[in-house]
Amino acid sequence: MTPPCSWPGAAFSRFSPLTLLSAPPPSHHPHHPTERDTAMTEYKHFRRRTAALAAAVAAAALVLTGCSTGTSDTSATSSDTATPVPGGTLKVAFWDDQQGCIDPNQVYWIESRSIDRQVADSLTDQDPDTGKIVPWLATSWTVSPDATQYVFTLRDGVTFSDGEKLDATAVKTALDGTFALGAKSILGLTYLAGYGSTTVIDPTHVQVNFTKPNAAFLQATSTTTLAILAPKTYTETPEQRCAGAIVGSGAFTLDNYTAATSAHLTKRAGYAWPSSLVKNQGAAYLDAIDVTYIKEDSVRNGELTAGTIDIAWPRQPISDADQQVIKAAGDTIESRPLPGISSIIVPNVTHGGPLSDANVRNALQKSIDRKTYASTIFWADYPVVESVVDSTTPFATDESSLLAYDPDGAKKLLDAAGYTVGADGYRYKNGQELTLHYPLVVSGPGEQLLQDQLKQVGINLSLDVVTSAQSTKKLAAGDYDLTGTYLTRADPSVLGSAVDRATSKAASAVNSQDAATAGAVSKLFAAGLQTSDDTARAAAYGDVQKQLISTGSAFPIFERVQIAGVSSKVHGFAFTSEAFLRANDIWLEQ
Repeated sequence: MTPPCSWPGAAFSRFSPLTLLSAPPPSHHPHHPTERDTAMTEYKHFRRRTAALAAAVAAAALVLTGCSTGTSDTSATSSDTATPVPGGTLKVAFWDDQQGCIDPNQVYWIESRSIDRQVADSLTDQDPDTGKIVPWLATSWTVSPDATQYVFTLRDGVTFSDGEKLDATAVKTALDGTFALGAKSILGLTYLAGYGSTTVIDPTHVQVNFTKPNAAFLQATSTTTLAILAPKTYTETPEQRCAGAIVGSGAFTLDNYTAATSAHLTKRAGYAWPSSLVKNQGAAYLDAIDVTYIKEDSVRNGELTAGTIDIAWPRQPISDADQQVIKAAGDTIESRPLPGISSIIVPNVTHGGPLSDANVRNALQKSIDRKTYASTIFWADYPVVESVVDSTTPFATDESSLLAYDPDGAKKLLDAAGYTVGADGYRYKNGQELTLHYPLVVSGPGEQLLQDQLKQVGINLSLDVVTSAQSTKKLAAGDYDLTGTYLTRADPSVLGSAVDRATSKAASAVNSQDAATAGAVSKLFAAGLQTSDDTARAAAYGDVQKQLISTGSAFPIFERVQIAGVSSKVHGFAFTSEAFLRANDIWLEQ
């Protein structure tokens, strides 16, 4: 798990996510606090830059159309034919570090995982373009047909930065240690679902056993969450590891880390075991990486164009206007959709409210003008969401036909549900206004535009601004009609963390489907985890996406995109499959 161009898009999260220009509401899902309240805090710093956007939203409310000029570069890897020059320190400024943890096995914070990717290697890697899993610390593997047993052959000659050799015992120690973290490893809970044990066959062969099928585990082995750290690391307390007591086998070592303040990484001499996805198969070109945190977008972008930093990495997508300023200074924009759950809203169908009626849910689906949303809240060619997962997620399907904007069709469905239009333009049934309550910690331009769109068909979307504590209570009590969620991971099984009632106790899963729909959805998720056959997995997850949308169990709002401003001095910039930074190929003009 883990965003596809920022959430973070949303995140996304990378939001984280993430990454949302219009911050989504907190999802309060136990598996991803990283991508629930974070954008809310940032919004306070962002509001000064949204006055013009608010005006655009107001205009869009009148005509329900919107556009903006400007484009953004979209590539997973920068092409560069110049000869790399060794040396120099890369200066990266992230938005914030709200989790305050740097242990890859524990951390869910997207920005921290970008740092971890430079320090810690994984058994496998994932191709950003194809989603294919390729060798890294493991040269090959076999998977049982029922996806309950994985056997990895390990690479020779790999050492951790403390000199200890990578072997099967080290892998067992790492997986056992991550599993033992329990809830302290928020993402690991899902990645290791059904974990039974790890068996050392011999020094170069290790077998991982599950008590139930987990076909998503192979992709999980490519993530920072299941990165393999030196055995010494697992003798430290979780708190010490969060504070920086970690030893990896990566191209850089972590010299120091101060939560929410800075981190310093140094090139590791002799590094020679990157994945095949890395062009530079030896030690890093950079001497070091300096990380700082700058919350204010304008300050961060200003330091980029002034040459004080080399990469400006925001939580929210860099606005079109700011992108033009960055480009005018000779710098570049890099972007990638964050894989995983798109920014979605899910209904509460269980408390007898309006959304317990399928006609009302389907009307709501048809009332959302996603193309206008993308062009108004972001910019003219911002990608329009096509499913409940973002486009970079393996097995994502294009469900645009089910998401088509059709206000006339929505009105007919509301008529059929017994709601008639009143003098104020809203619909009523038995004297009760058709009002949908949407608790939010912050109401931004995106929510306000959505409110205006629903008003066109007679639905009153009530944006109920509450505190985080109040929001948590409302979700736990089922005292809401709509709530939002999103999560980053380059595997469609991530959807189950938010909407599969059989595996998740989150409100977004428990309350979003009636019993029949929940049963069908859970059956499809189970099918996706029970086989390692890609064709079968693709069919199951394709059906999941259709089922969630066609039953009104999830309402995709926008694609989450990670965007970074990159100095013209930086060559070899690359995103990982989950839109994290990969620095192996980066070099600086001296």
